[in-house]
Amino acid sequence: MSIDLTQFFEVFFEESFEGLDAMEAELLNLVPGEEDLETINTIFRAAHSIKGGSGTFGFNSVSDFTHVLETLLDQIREGKRELTAEHVNLLLKSVDCLRELLRGLQAEQEPNLDEAIALRIKFEQILGVDQGEKNKLEVTASPAQLALNTYQIDFKPHHHLFKTGNEPLYMISELAELGDLETQAFNNEIPDIADLSPDDCFLSWRFFLNTAKDESAIREIFEWVEDDADITIALCGGLFADDDDAQITTPDVIEENRNSTSAPAVVNVAAVKPIKKGTAVKASTPAAESTSIRVGIDKVDSLINMVGELVITQAMLSQIGQQEITEATIASLQEGLAQLAHNTRDLQENVMRIRMLPISFVFSRFPRLVRDISQKLNKQVELKLLGEQTELDKTVMEKISDPMVHLVRNSLDHGLETVDQRLAAGKDPVGTVTLNAFHQGGNIVIEIMDDGQGLNTVKIKQKAFANGLVSEADELDDDEINELIFMPGFSTADEVSDISGRGVGMDVVRRNIQSLNGSVEVSSAAGVGSTFTIRLPLTLAILDGQLVRVAKHTYIIPLISIVESLQIDISKVSRVGKDLDVLRLRDEYIPILRLYSIFNHQGAIETLDKTLLVVVESDNQKIGLLVDDLLSQQQVVIKSLEANYQKVDGVSGATILGDGRVSLIVDISGLIKLSGLRKPGSQELIIESQANLEAS
Repeated sequence: MSIDLTQFFEVFFEESFEGLDAMEAELLNLVPGEEDLETINTIFRAAHSIKGGSGTFGFNSVSDFTHVLETLLDQIREGKRELTAEHVNLLLKSVDCLRELLRGLQAEQEPNLDEAIALRIKFEQILGVDQGEKNKLEVTASPAQLALNTYQIDFKPHHHLFKTGNEPLYMISELAELGDLETQAFNNEIPDIADLSPDDCFLSWRFFLNTAKDESAIREIFEWVEDDADITIALCGGLFADDDDAQITTPDVIEENRNSTSAPAVVNVAAVKPIKKGTAVKASTPAAESTSIRVGIDKVDSLINMVGELVITQAMLSQIGQQEITEATIASLQEGLAQLAHNTRDLQENVMRIRMLPISFVFSRFPRLVRDISQKLNKQVELKLLGEQTELDKTVMEKISDPMVHLVRNSLDHGLETVDQRLAAGKDPVGTVTLNAFHQGGNIVIEIMDDGQGLNTVKIKQKAFANGLVSEADELDDDEINELIFMPGFSTADEVSDISGRGVGMDVVRRNIQSLNGSVEVSSAAGVGSTFTIRLPLTLAILDGQLVRVAKHTYIIPLISIVESLQIDISKVSRVGKDLDVLRLRDEYIPILRLYSIFNHQGAIETLDKTLLVVVESDNQKIGLLVDDLLSQQQVVIKSLEANYQKVDGVSGATILGDGRVSLIVDISGLIKLSGLRKPGSQELIIESQANLEAS
């Protein structure tokens, strides 16, 4: 009976990525000369697990590469080699390389092996330093002529082998890494099915291995099972390979030993070849979004309890439904429905908790990022992580990662000064970047802070003027100048680098955050530092919304976008241009958008003094939405229009109300774009200056 191993692939990839995360975290904690043995063991175990699993599933590119990495770690943990900064850097690069290899395999694409081959050469150069004269000859020998030995290996595990946690398939995979391997399996000891135990091993194997390695390399593979198996290793003969594709006929003694099977006497020395120069390979693929969540048992237990309460309530309501209708049964029915509503609300909250993960999953990638960039920029940086256990929805977490990376890169490149600059300014030579997360109302707030030089308002305004974004006559305070960095294509970088100034501006960061129904703002003080504040909903699946009526239709406006709602004072309304009304609200002029006109509804109230205005904010700009009436506020479950119908401008999604009707959720930023209110190529709204308004 054959087993389809593909069913285990996703679990393997998930556990491998977790292992790589653990390796990276522990490597960042290593200090050469002060390393902790348990830390080295943790890194080694993670590498060993990835190697074993990849070998089992036939992912030889991963297992081959991990083998040399594992060898170096093994020498370090056994005290045969001292850990150096070079080793740490090389191991960190190997973690990145393994991630790319696994992502390619996960996407069912041929991985790019260029980086793996280059790193493997570096590992082998390090490992070759102390391996004796024989290995030196092997390293320097011409690859056209390799001395090969042929070994016969008989491996007969004791029946209890599986109970010791050992897996023969892993050992077979490691043997195959040493050279060309031919395998024979013997099943003559398998008992009748009535006596068959799944915990016992009844198979044995005979291997013929053509390899340039000596017998000690073979024994090393079986050293963990020496007391749990009968193992014999015999040298059958020697031969030479003169070409990568040579077919070699084995000696007579090997042929005699093969007579018990129909195995061919011809062995291909180059069963696995590295990709040669010029070979086309598919490009590495971006990381796929994880399709599973690990849930704590406490959350599962809570769900089970909630379902139990629902079952009890359902049984109670069923019993009431069978009784004669009286005042008493009506009262019991009302009580049961109230209990059902309470249970449903609790169940909803518990289900949403399953999707909630600590933001430490995002924060964990930044120690490595800060380390690498600070080394490249020759800056000393300390990273502080606060609020790591603050939870948010898994979908939000996956999509906020890239904007955060861009903001941290900018803090490291533009915000923090060099050591000399900080000393000259009387600062600590070590700069600080702080990531902080906390809940505020129904949102999560993420702060990215640095104690650097702050934003250069003079330079920002000069750039904005040069790009035609502002005029010299505009009087802007520091906060308004700082907001200019979010304009499309705006950058103060004097030259493009691989860290920042690469054409991906802060406008993209803001746009990506707004796509999550969130917002981002910046505050800065010269010589003190900058703080970027991101506000996001805890989940994208449920929205707190304000229901409004426009004609006969009900729309939902996200509560997070609403500033205030008011009755319009017609005396404070002015006409701008041909058909745009603005309301003077305190010291601001609020453009009024007529939802009935944008969505082409008939029968709405068109007289301004008889309608309501919902003032909303987007991109730090306020607009007013004209509605007929304000209805209730409630949580709504968001359904994607794009997935179920098609993309609709000015609408971010839809939901189903309690009466079964479909209601559309308003997209504020999309409405502004749809109305033509924004100037092309900028964030500025098309309204005249206050002086012109008052003059009119």
